[in-house]
Amino acid sequence: MKSYKYIARDSSGHRKEGLREALASNDVLAWLREQALIPISVNEMSLDIKQSQRKTHRKHIKSADMSTLCWQLTTMVEGGIPITTALETISEDIENLRLQQVLQQIVDKMHKGVSFSDSISEYPKIFNRLSCAMLLAGETGGNLPEALRRLAEYFDGRDKLAKKVKGAMAYPIFVLSFIVLIVAFIMGFIIPRFRTIFDQFGGKLPAFTQAFMSFYDGLKNNLVYIIGFIFILVVFCMLSYSKSKKGHYIFSKIALSLPLLGKIFSQAFITTFCRTMATLVGAGVSVLEVLDILVGMTNNDIIKDAIIQTREHIVGGANISFSMASAGFFPNMVVKMIQVGEESGSLPKVLERTSNYYERKVDSTITTVISLLEPLMIVTVGAIVLVVVLALYLPIFSMKAG
Repeated sequence: MKSYKYIARDSSGHRKEGLREALASNDVLAWLREQALIPISVNEMSLDIKQSQRKTHRKHIKSADMSTLCWQLTTMVEGGIPITTALETISEDIENLRLQQVLQQIVDKMHKGVSFSDSISEYPKIFNRLSCAMLLAGETGGNLPEALRRLAEYFDGRDKLAKKVKGAMAYPIFVLSFIVLIVAFIMGFIIPRFRTIFDQFGGKLPAFTQAFMSFYDGLKNNLVYIIGFIFILVVFCMLSYSKSKKGHYIFSKIALSLPLLGKIFSQAFITTFCRTMATLVGAGVSVLEVLDILVGMTNNDIIKDAIIQTREHIVGGANISFSMASAGFFPNMVVKMIQVGEESGSLPKVLERTSNYYERKVDSTITTVISLLEPLMIVTVGAIVLVVVLALYLPIFSMKAG
């Protein structure tokens, strides 16, 4: 099978291009005619081009890509351009080949009479349940531009929040890696040289130095076993998290209990919860369906259980704020705000303000984490260097004093 790049036009004159695998170019021409397309050119792709296209084809579709797509669609649809024409125009200029192909396939389905929301629902890895629910509500309510705008704002917010949380996680990892590198350098280059000097001096070493060298010898002689134990422990934890329901629950609890980082995780989800709920409820999606969507937006069992309990209480006849309070996970401030939104009939607006508030709290917590880690890193590195310097130079000071 060879790969061919084709360019064609439909009966309305719209340009279409894409990739097709076939035994010969005539097969591609025949396929284009079956699709009621007028061929303009069909060219076989070279090996270098195919490899480049494959790399682009494998590119992950990020929240930023989806946000850009939704903003473009919003602008074009608000300007009176039909949704199919807008999708065709965007797909011609889009850089991500995977997303380009999906958009072209969606347009083909819509030309055959399938609705926009039904077409995108066939690509759940790209358009999640939230996207499908939003656009279905926009279509049925006759307000697709507003649904697209809300979706664009949602993806924008999710992308910013994800970057903030990743930034908060990256700093502790960097600090830990830096400390490990310092310790490895001291063990590998500094201490062996001083051991040679100590052997040449002879005599009895100070107690602190002897204890330090004993610790160093124990660490060096058992390094293989220590690394092996850490590796087995990591594998065990990964398997427990992915395969064992109980292990997954335990690690979910640990993640939310971590000092400062656990607070970031919980606040980040509260932000996502409120923003998602505001977006969907504002678009006309039912609260029960919103909670079903939110269950699939987290891997943390503690949070999932809280959402499921909230949904069960609502099904049982309770209002949203009471149901959330009974779940035991949501902060009192969130519960009170939702109660106000329910009583005033402005739930989407209140949820949006609450999400903005918690997004600022995430920023504040991340700033606190970084401000605490910076002096902690200095103190830790300083303590390690101090211990090494004292242990290695005490024999020299003792010898001069004697």
